[in-house]
Amino acid sequence: MDSNRFGWWGCLCLLFVSISAPLQATVKDSLKITVTEGTNMAIALSPDKQTIALDLQGTIWLVPATGGAARPITDALGDCRQPTWSPDGRWVAFHAFWDGTYHLWMVSRDGKQKKQLTFGIYDDREPHWSPDGKRMVFSSDRSGNYDIWQLTVETGALTQLTQHQANDYNPAISPDGTQITYVSERTETPGIYRLDPAGAERLVAGSVAKLAAPTWSADGTQIYYNLVNKTQSGLAVTDLAGKTQVLTPAAEDVFPFRLSWLSATEYLYTADGRIKKQRIGQGGSVIPFSATVTLAKRSYERKRYDFDQTTSLPVKGIRGPVVSPDGLKIAFAAVGDLWILTKGNGQPKAITNDVYLDADPAWSPDGQKLAFTSDRQGNMDLWVKDLQTGQEQRLVDLPDDINLPAWSPDGKRIAFYQGDARNVWGRGTLQIVEVSTGKVDKYHEPVFVPSQPTWSPDGKTIAVSALDVYSSRYREGISEVLLISTDRTGDGSADRHMSPVAGRTLGTRGKNGPVWSPDGHQLAYILDGLLWTSPVDALGNPIGPPRRLTNELADSPSWTGDSQRIVFLATDTLKQVYLSDGHIDAIPCRFTWQIKKPSGQVVIHAGQLFDGKSATYRKNVDIIIDGNRIKAIEPHQPNRTGRLIDASAQTVIPGLFEMHTHQSAMCGEQQGRLWLAYGITSVREPGADPYDALERKEAWASGRRKGPRQFFTGGLTDGTRIYYGLAIPITSGAQLELELNRSVRLGFDMIKTYVRMPDPIQQRITAFAHSHGLPVSSHEIYPAMSYEVDAVEHIGGTSRRGYSPKITAMNKTYQDVIQLLAKSGMNITPTASLQGGFYVMAGQDPGFYENRQFKAFYPESYLNGLQVSAAQISKINPGYISNFGNIQASVKALIAAGAHVTTGTDSPFVPYGTSLHTELQSFVGAGLSPYEALRSATLWAAETVGVSKDLGSVEPGKLADLVIVNGDPLTKIKDAWNVSVVLKNGEVLLIDELLKKP
Repeated sequence: MDSNRFGWWGCLCLLFVSISAPLQATVKDSLKITVTEGTNMAIALSPDKQTIALDLQGTIWLVPATGGAARPITDALGDCRQPTWSPDGRWVAFHAFWDGTYHLWMVSRDGKQKKQLTFGIYDDREPHWSPDGKRMVFSSDRSGNYDIWQLTVETGALTQLTQHQANDYNPAISPDGTQITYVSERTETPGIYRLDPAGAERLVAGSVAKLAAPTWSADGTQIYYNLVNKTQSGLAVTDLAGKTQVLTPAAEDVFPFRLSWLSATEYLYTADGRIKKQRIGQGGSVIPFSATVTLAKRSYERKRYDFDQTTSLPVKGIRGPVVSPDGLKIAFAAVGDLWILTKGNGQPKAITNDVYLDADPAWSPDGQKLAFTSDRQGNMDLWVKDLQTGQEQRLVDLPDDINLPAWSPDGKRIAFYQGDARNVWGRGTLQIVEVSTGKVDKYHEPVFVPSQPTWSPDGKTIAVSALDVYSSRYREGISEVLLISTDRTGDGSADRHMSPVAGRTLGTRGKNGPVWSPDGHQLAYILDGLLWTSPVDALGNPIGPPRRLTNELADSPSWTGDSQRIVFLATDTLKQVYLSDGHIDAIPCRFTWQIKKPSGQVVIHAGQLFDGKSATYRKNVDIIIDGNRIKAIEPHQPNRTGRLIDASAQTVIPGLFEMHTHQSAMCGEQQGRLWLAYGITSVREPGADPYDALERKEAWASGRRKGPRQFFTGGLTDGTRIYYGLAIPITSGAQLELELNRSVRLGFDMIKTYVRMPDPIQQRITAFAHSHGLPVSSHEIYPAMSYEVDAVEHIGGTSRRGYSPKITAMNKTYQDVIQLLAKSGMNITPTASLQGGFYVMAGQDPGFYENRQFKAFYPESYLNGLQVSAAQISKINPGYISNFGNIQASVKALIAAGAHVTTGTDSPFVPYGTSLHTELQSFVGAGLSPYEALRSATLWAAETVGVSKDLGSVEPGKLADLVIVNGDPLTKIKDAWNVSVVLKNGEVLLIDELLKKP
């Protein structure tokens, strides 16, 4: 690899890889995997017609045109895609992600020389070489959306060729070099376009279907392209007069990439996992290939858990600390309640005390009151507490949950968000309430996962952190300051975006700024994980250079009333920084909690026991539980001592694991009861505000609120572009090391990397995580598995590529994915319910929504929203439901090949709790036995989390996480939903108690 072509970020990536090597555990052996099919692979035929360039799982390979063994000409870390040959056959160009942005590269056909062709913060994709070799055309988001650009190869000069506000992409130059064809998404007439010799844009074939990869015929009179509709992903052709024909049968799964001409009448393309050769108007054949990858097999010692700990533990789930205007007190949420820490005391005092969830404290400007959110009356409503009298008032009660309140400087108004009823990671609608009257007005259209609002001193402007995307083609962008006028109930027309550092994203949205200083002269915010301020004018516009205030991670900054100090959370310590001289003091906080552990003996007389390991039941046994652990499992005997639970006519199963969910304080107290009511005693949360997740973990484990075991990570560790408010943009090596150290100090159970994370950095993350016993998961399979990333989320899921290397548009997965997952040992949580399974299973069961858990936790309005969503999804993505059977076939193929598959759903995109049971049902619908489905939700899940010594099966010595159900779930998987009693850590919880609000 030619490292000097990478720029600073690429060199840093290589540095990380080199320094991480000693942290990796000793290599035990290696594993060779031969791939003979590819999922969404692109090809290009060399000018001499002798060699095919193939992008297979992010590496460029060369294969003889007659078929045979492939050899790589790029390394595995670049996510190299969509090759195109130079006319002289010496070079293969492609786009690659080595430095965390897609740029154009080219590599010599022997793989010995590489050259980077484009640079900067923008994505450049889909290169195509001109016949004379002097130019390339490509698509890029350099102009605010995707347009067609031209690169002069010798000089590197760039020219923009299209300028429509809609996205133009997938360009290809005609054989005579005079015209360019491309796909355009322009609303009025989407379809295949061409740029004629005079530079005029002309529609060739209009279509509302999803189109990709237009390619000129050998004589330049026709254009071939990929077309995806409800029933197929096919190859279509149109002449320049617009006459269109679909060439491939509906059963053929054609990949969305350019074909290559072998002759004037014969072409190559990829479909059904193969390289195919087709003669116009006649039959075709398959060109066989094989590519062998080598995986280094390492082992590492997993994090150890002490589930029987009796000593006090420090509270780390300190959520949203905010300093009082006088600078003497800090309010925060923890272990379910609100607390105030007085400086100099060290012992916080609870100011609320109930089983509900109180969160989001915000001081009034005079320091006499706290606004906060609480679900004590149902939803998360807005409350105000008078700290002098102790009086509490519910100020706002809306149908949807509320979060992130902020007082206006005059104390007369409070801004807050009304949340998205269907999605805790969804949109927030800015509302403002008059404190004296309770009158609520909507002040802005919904914003996607915005930060806590902050007011200008004159109350005329509200600033938030909000996503600004690079284009509408892909969802990623950067978090910037959004300035909103409060002079009208506006539609967003007067909004202004600004960034303290152009092109750089702010930190995680939520409570990390911007925060306006009380005197109005500065905004505080998090950038690169550190605390910064920028001087601003009265409207919030920056008027000077930013100032860095910390060298350590900072979260939740808040100003003292004199604008001289900022209190912040430094990973696990409260601190304050003085702006006068920059010195920082720690603020002592002595605050502990304890794990709740029951005592005494419980005996469950089980008519049938599924122990999680055997495919058959143990009959008529007593499960003897001492405290929180299973002491013995013995043949039934009457009159044993202890609390007796008669399940002689029922079935006992291990507690279920939900392996992929995302939660929020907005879900309130009922979140924990909901999980347990569905028989879910453990949840794995691969992406969360770490302090929010820790608050849940500590509240549930201490018994403050009822809930399952929580296995969590922090935000989604991502690259320089992000999407979700909880995405952590990694922009430097120093920041990465701080974030990695946070994972240890806060006790993460895993690390999750996200969509725009480049492989060299993910490799460093994996080495660090494994050295501390933590598993790593991502959306990627290869090369992630080559450096021992432990798990992958989703069989589909978001991909930075616009298509998935794991599944095609027709929801099909091929031999490369199946074999790589099965033989590497990487766990996959396919989230089949998210990919259509929820709606398919609901549609097959007339009584689906009549289940007592669903009716207890989800109101009629929510059900109506689900049904509307199902109709919208079917309209927008017709194959989402109709092609779900292909996903089921892939799940079955994975299990049959020996892959390690676990159950998770990405709730709340599909409903909490219910979705896990639809996942089990969809697994069985795929042809798995109920035993195999339940094993994925119990023992295999525990193995993936790293807790199978204590959880996942019903055995003596293991923790008493059990579910008693009515029916026979090893015969009828839907019976797993018929929960009667749940035991979590030995505590007995009846279904009627769990369904009832405390």
